[in-house]
Amino acid sequence: MVAAHLGTDTVEHEIRIAARPETVFGYFTDPARMVEWFGADATLDPRPGGICRITFASSVTAFDTLAPLVNADAPAPPPVQAIVMSGRFVEVEPYHRLAFTWGWEQQFMALPPQSTLVTVSLDLHGDGGTLLRVVHGRLPEPSKAFHAAGWEHYLRRLADAAAGRSPGADPLQRAD
Repeated sequence: MVAAHLGTDTVEHEIRIAARPETVFGYFTDPARMVEWFGADATLDPRPGGICRITFASSVTAFDTLAPLVNADAPAPPPVQAIVMSGRFVEVEPYHRLAFTWGWEQQFMALPPQSTLVTVSLDLHGDGGTLLRVVHGRLPEPSKAFHAAGWEHYLRRLADAAAGRSPGADPLQRAD
């Protein structure tokens, strides 16, 4: 579901995960767990003001895969071996909610570091599962479809990892 937000766009996703909120929360705050489903390397300091930095192994692979969803005017990523998301944690409420800023260190998608905001809510659901909501706000229109598709892809991988299943090799990451 996509909604408007103060002149920019917001991408929203909701997914049910067969793991408790305490488990799912760890996949956003523990670097080793993070890279099981998202990115190739992570530096995380999950406290307000702490760093949230995630390296993706190939911006070109992801861009090429998701390009049909991206506005034709959106620039391709720079020709680099990796692209880095750079942000800071804004809120950290263990097992229930966290928020962090998001942007790219490289000139990519008109999103400089810390320029957008990702909010993650975790609610106990059913018999011990988690209802996870991710809201990525302050996105410029040309980057909305790219980030919506990216979150959809990566949240499915998170659901597998948190439930104890291997998400497998990430097709959006360069395989070296």
